[in-house]
Amino acid sequence: QVQLVESGGGLVQPGWSLTLSCVASTRTFNLYNMAWYRQAPGKQREFVAIVSSGNYIRYADSVKGRFTISRDNAKNTMILQMNSLRSEDTAVYYCNGNIAGHDYWGQGTQVTVSS
Repeated sequence: QVQLVESGGGLVQPGWSLTLSCVASTRTFNLYNMAWYRQAPGKQREFVAIVSSGNYIRYADSVKGRFTISRDNAKNTMILQMNSLRSEDTAVYYCNGNIAGHDYWGQGTQVTVSS
């Protein structure tokens, strides 16, 4: 069973940038489809971005052009570069790993965008 650990959250002002990282404890990281989700207060968890095991990438419309997802299989790491942050990006961001239909989740990292 894989463990996912996020880091990089924090409090920033609108327009600023943040980089989130997710490190996976597995020797088969390259086989996982990796994604970011987020959950704002009082709202359901929503999809943010995905990078598949084959490096197919897709973004939610709300973050397209501002966020960049990437992975480094040699370091078992997935990155979410977030630029031009807005107040509506405030949420707990979760790392998700999927393999053979099984979902694994990290504990989440808080991102707060406020002036």
